[in-house]
Amino acid sequence: MVGSTRRRFTDEYKAQAVGFVRDEGRPVAEVARNIGVHEMTLRNWLKKAKESGGDESAGQDLTDSERAELERLRAENAELKMQVAFAKKVATWFAKDQR
Repeated sequence: MVGSTRRRFTDEYKAQAVGFVRDEGRPVAEVARNIGVHEMTLRNWLKKAKESGGDESAGQDLTDSERAELERLRAENAELKMQVAFAKKVATWFAKDQR
């Protein structure tokens, strides 16, 4: 194609984007939107990182108790996110009711 503007991303950039999803637990769609890439592109980066062993190297320096605490905190974080989303929906519903 003449005049193609295909963007290229460094490995560091891709790793940082993958980290937003994995380490911070942010949704793929949100991260993709925030960094300006297609959601499928980010999913491909996640898949390649997993295939290259990115998952194992991140947790090797954790003890069993640290790993268990990390899992507990991630579950608690997910629960809190659901509660916040629910509270926002309820607040929106009540705000509509007041009009």
